[in-house]
Amino acid sequence: MANSKYEYVKSFEVEDEVMLPNLMVVRIDGCHFSRFSQVHEFEKPNDETALKLMNSCSAAVLDEFPDIIFAYGYSDEYSFVFKKTSRFYQRRASKILSLVASFFAAIYVTKWKEFFPLKKLEYAPSFSSKVVSCASTEVLQAYLAWRQHDCHANNQYDTCFWMLVKSGKSISETEEILKDTQKQQKNELLFQKFGINYKTLPELFRQGSFLFKKKVEETVKNDENGNPVKRLRRKAVFVHSENIAGRSFWNEQPSLYNDLGHFTKDIGKIEPDFIRSFQFENKLLPLTWVVVRIDGCHFHRFSDVHEFEKPNDEQALKLMNSCAVAVLEEFEDIHFAYGVNDEYSFVLKKESELYKRQSSKIISAVASFFTSTYVLKWGEFFPHKELKYPPSFDGRAVCYPTYNILLDYLAWRQVDCHINNQYNTCFWMLVKSGKTKTQSQDYLKGTQTREKNELLSRQFGIEYNSLPVIFRMGSSVFRLKEAENGVVSGKKLEGEVVVDHCNIIERCFWEEHPHILSYS
Repeated sequence: MANSKYEYVKSFEVEDEVMLPNLMVVRIDGCHFSRFSQVHEFEKPNDETALKLMNSCSAAVLDEFPDIIFAYGYSDEYSFVFKKTSRFYQRRASKILSLVASFFAAIYVTKWKEFFPLKKLEYAPSFSSKVVSCASTEVLQAYLAWRQHDCHANNQYDTCFWMLVKSGKSISETEEILKDTQKQQKNELLFQKFGINYKTLPELFRQGSFLFKKKVEETVKNDENGNPVKRLRRKAVFVHSENIAGRSFWNEQPSLYNDLGHFTKDIGKIEPDFIRSFQFENKLLPLTWVVVRIDGCHFHRFSDVHEFEKPNDEQALKLMNSCAVAVLEEFEDIHFAYGVNDEYSFVLKKESELYKRQSSKIISAVASFFTSTYVLKWGEFFPHKELKYPPSFDGRAVCYPTYNILLDYLAWRQVDCHINNQYNTCFWMLVKSGKTKTQSQDYLKGTQTREKNELLSRQFGIEYNSLPVIFRMGSSVFRLKEAENGVVSGKKLEGEVVVDHCNIIERCFWEEHPHILSYS
């Protein structure tokens, strides 16, 4: 990143490394999936196709991230377990949890048509995620038992609930009938009233899905005689078990205990302290400005594969901006956003209680919603270009204690935009003129702003300050405030989210728009 007088704002970023030898589990949950399932008319109590879509996404996650050893999921949640020795992204929790949620959301949108070819995806889904740190294999065993117990209990309740509703009972009547009922009573209700033996329902519904990497024999090619040539490959396979935390099940899977250790005994009652630790959430400091910054993961490769124009692809930037607009429309507590290239910073109002200020939920929900929107809107901005593979974004949340420090943060990002864009413009013009990338880097080494401007003007006839402002200043996204007769310039409505390309380093912008980041 570029050097500037605003660099000091980086000191507010807090490290969140998951220390060794703790095991890392990333658990994702669908955000507002009750509404999502209603809008998309999922079958109740279980939609088998929707569950298979979730499973397919989890398999893609295991393929994408080699450090993830196995996953367990049911309904709209999935838990991903990393190998004990993993140093994935230096074990930084916010980066890991946001990246997994982001990639999962992107795959979900990408695969939607494969599983629901006749059903339109009405809006972009999002997933919250968190990192659960397990101090030992025994704690991991308790975690898995806890999640599968929830699967059993929730599915049994939901099966009773929806059978009663389908039989004509109202929601309130159904809730009253099931209040305080035990497992055996629910089983009897299903059998006596509906002729359903709960234990014969599909394992997918009752037990959830366990996915792990296993060596399997695959045909890789045929020899000159047409005979299949087979090789052992590590591949994600699904299994269903009544007790995934059981010693016998676990120790039958050598690929699991080699990377994570043995379960030495079967688990009985789960310790309440364990459950409390699994539910613990870090919260952001109250009454501070929270900035969620997301960055494209390996976007140099992504831009190369999708042949983005260098140094700037205007359509790609407009796609990013459109996603940022969608984020502000989805999250009312986000009042301002600033973006450049493959990054965006979202500013929450100081008093925000979004997700009770739980850091992991805020980061992952924003990152995953942005990513799924990106995939959903790709064809709108690139109608003649296939999305070769889905992108992903990692994120972090940083608290800034004062209004002035927040403005310095935003100024830091815009200074970065200025410096990086000027360098990249020179670099790619030199490359396009015939120099190698190494020669171009050497040519620009140590050059100052004035020298770069002279290079562009003298050698390429480009006046840097005449280049489009979207490239030089980045993009600011905010809601309009004042309106005359319901409209403002350009016939925009009050409260509408707009994109502007303006100088946010100078304080006059904020003085002209006091409503954006109102402070007292």
